[in-house]
Amino acid sequence: MKASTIENLTEQQWHKKSTADAAKYLKTDLETGLSDAEVPKRQKLYGFNELKGKAGKSPILRFLMEFNQPLIYILLVAGIVTLLLRDWVDAGVILGVMFINAVIGFIQESKAENAIAALAKSVTTEATIIRDGQKVRLNSRELVPGDLVLLASGDKVPADLRLVAVRDLQVSESALTGESVPVQKATKPLATETVLADRSNMAYAGSLVTLGQAKGIVVAIANQTEAGRISQLMEQSDSLETPLTRKIEQFSKSLLYVILGLAAFMFAVVMGKGGNWTDGFKAAVTLAVSAIPEGLPAVVTVTLALGVGRMAQRHAIIRKLPAVETLGSTTVICSDKTGTLTENQMTVQAIYAGGSSYAVSGVGYIGSGSILQNDRPIEVSQFPMLQECLQCGLLCNDSHIQEKDGQLSVAGDPTEGALIVSAQKAGLALKSLEQEQPRLDTIPFESQFQYMATLHQDRSDCNIIYVKGSAESILKRCSSQLDSDDRNIDLNRSSIEQTVDRMAAQGLRVLAFAKKDISAQQQGIDHEDLENDLVFLGLQGMIDPPRVKAIAAIRACQSAGIQVKMITGDHALTAAAIARQIGLSQDRDPVVFEGKQIAAMDDRELANAVEISNVFARVAPEQKLRLVEALQAKGEIVAMTGDGVNDAPALKQADIGIAMGITGTEVAKEAADMILTDDNFTSIEAAVEEGRTVYGNLLKTIGFILPVNGGEAMTILVGILAGTTLPILPVQILWVNMVSSVALSATLAFEPKSADTMQRSPRRPNEPLLTKKLLWRILIISTFNLIAVLGIFEWVSQTTGNVNLARTMAVHTLVAAETFYLLSISQFVPSLFAYLQDRTQEIAYIPAIGVACVFVSQIFFSQVSIINPLFNTQPLSAIEALIAIGAGLPVIIPALFLKRLAPFN
Repeated sequence: MKASTIENLTEQQWHKKSTADAAKYLKTDLETGLSDAEVPKRQKLYGFNELKGKAGKSPILRFLMEFNQPLIYILLVAGIVTLLLRDWVDAGVILGVMFINAVIGFIQESKAENAIAALAKSVTTEATIIRDGQKVRLNSRELVPGDLVLLASGDKVPADLRLVAVRDLQVSESALTGESVPVQKATKPLATETVLADRSNMAYAGSLVTLGQAKGIVVAIANQTEAGRISQLMEQSDSLETPLTRKIEQFSKSLLYVILGLAAFMFAVVMGKGGNWTDGFKAAVTLAVSAIPEGLPAVVTVTLALGVGRMAQRHAIIRKLPAVETLGSTTVICSDKTGTLTENQMTVQAIYAGGSSYAVSGVGYIGSGSILQNDRPIEVSQFPMLQECLQCGLLCNDSHIQEKDGQLSVAGDPTEGALIVSAQKAGLALKSLEQEQPRLDTIPFESQFQYMATLHQDRSDCNIIYVKGSAESILKRCSSQLDSDDRNIDLNRSSIEQTVDRMAAQGLRVLAFAKKDISAQQQGIDHEDLENDLVFLGLQGMIDPPRVKAIAAIRACQSAGIQVKMITGDHALTAAAIARQIGLSQDRDPVVFEGKQIAAMDDRELANAVEISNVFARVAPEQKLRLVEALQAKGEIVAMTGDGVNDAPALKQADIGIAMGITGTEVAKEAADMILTDDNFTSIEAAVEEGRTVYGNLLKTIGFILPVNGGEAMTILVGILAGTTLPILPVQILWVNMVSSVALSATLAFEPKSADTMQRSPRRPNEPLLTKKLLWRILIISTFNLIAVLGIFEWVSQTTGNVNLARTMAVHTLVAAETFYLLSISQFVPSLFAYLQDRTQEIAYIPAIGVACVFVSQIFFSQVSIINPLFNTQPLSAIEALIAIGAGLPVIIPALFLKRLAPFN
């Protein structure tokens, strides 16, 4: 073989080539395959058939990246300067806080992205091939382009193949294309523009053979397969920051500039008053330490972690902490259809037999349900023409329903599984029918004929052929049909075709059924026996039905202002029908864009398409990715749900990827931010509710911590400008920030959801973390803290002359103000009153625990003698303690005022 490059192979339109041309290009023999001598040469040229991903960052680098945050830079500089100034306690606390935050972040990020490795595992399998004319079985890793592969029912396709011979081959490509029904394969060349899902002469790596046999030439291996291209798409899809991380970063940068400006100003003031460099640096560090909310990162992590725990209880496993908040700001959910919005269990919903139409109740492979006429259950035995139609579907069938791990599934073709269940609902028993009418012969389904036929022993004087297949192939072979009285009448083809069209318009896949009596002496059948004189029995229309709970979940999401869009690889008619049933569109004919249309759109046209339509069908993996990007370009916060390999790139690109835990592939799970353990779309609604609650609690936390830092910073600023003694020392500020503030603010992470959580529209994606209302709240409470702390310090220092006592009481006043402010914004007090009125109500008691902890810590802070020298404090009498606490009480007045004018939500 000439030294063709990998690019040469990937540039080929293999589905367009004939089998002879494909073999000629790859220098292989369609009967004997490659020679053993040729294989090592090709392995050297193309490598092994295994996916390769990017090397991850080293643990050391990932740990160091945790320090790559603006506010951490300030703390790092402050810690180093404090060390140089030999303020060991302050330096130890500052650097210790930095280290703890870095460790927490590192642990969360230590679960390295391994989606590529999972994808490689999903497509590694054993393969049966022909080399040097000998059939051998080996690991798919050993395959090379040009190898001749044999496929049989149950095999996983080991590489991308150009099929050269098929026999009744059907391949399930649902994980790759989203098509819920196995695809019938053929060998004839196809048009160049044929999309991936319609390339019937190709078999793709990772797909599963459900029926038949085939032989194919390997045309792509490893990263050059369609599954490999998805792997590369995942590598190319940057893991986007979430709205929370973007807002925290923006907030941190703004705070960084403010703190640096104030610190520089403090340094200049001290130097301007004749101070030395040491005094200037101390002043700058003191102000920086007071202004930086050291405890905020830890509290944010705790809040998110608690959200993770609550979501896990509601069947949503969070793999990445920021995804908790992202759910709360989601504006669009892009959902795959098969297995996500639908049951992934083909179900017969409509039957036509004897000139009458019937409905079928029940969903999935569970046999519960009945046959209905005019919305009323009927006894099928009283309708012999209907019973024979169902009997035909049951006997002309090679599949069966099986139970595995408590889940029912079909062994074989899902379409045949639906026929088995519809017959069960009519009370037909397969075993007894097989005894009455044992099978004598079979003609398997072939794409050339579009039908399957079975011969059964019937009466003593004749045998019977049952046939099922496409309506077109069956009708042209029929000459008569059964009427409502089970009599043979002339075939009314136009009426039947109208019924077929009506079923198809509902998104149903329609199969036709027929029979033919032959001589009892005939023990075998061939296609000539089926050319004419068939008796038409009826039609069965089936669909992969929507999940009942998904309908309610979608309605809830829509009421919460969240758009739901369906992106599927299935056919447009089916997608439109499901969209109508689940409430994605109220129109009789919803706007549906197909993959071909999307491929022809430029970015502007695609942006318009995603705005006017909620349904996208026959979509290729890269197009799913492009749709997500188009929505993100419009400023939407996108959640993408999915379960197949084809969903992985879009799952990773989305602001939050949601994978199905039961039916989802490992690839989808590893690419996702969240996994639904029950595969229930309603769990997304619960997760969104928790996400919104988490964000509300985060806003409360920020609105609580920043006024404390604001009051401290303003106190330091006023003290230095006035040239007076500092009311609070840096080490005391660190105590308040890392002990009292964290203990109190952490309780806000446990706040329960408010009653109107899911009645509000999503937050605007561009809404800043610090809104005008929140800024006013921070300014007003910070000003009160300044007045309270300065007031108590000046009064005590002037009346007693004891600076340490004045500072101790000032700290207690600040902590008391914090405590009363917490009680005014938490749900503890309202829930307590609600409980007193109705004992069935629960009390949000966590803030009370935080208050108790702070009360004990403040006793240690001032009343324990060994602590006093460390923090320059002094024990207080009961009267002094009550005065300090009373000075912080008036904060309730502005807090209640702000609760009405500037609520957090």
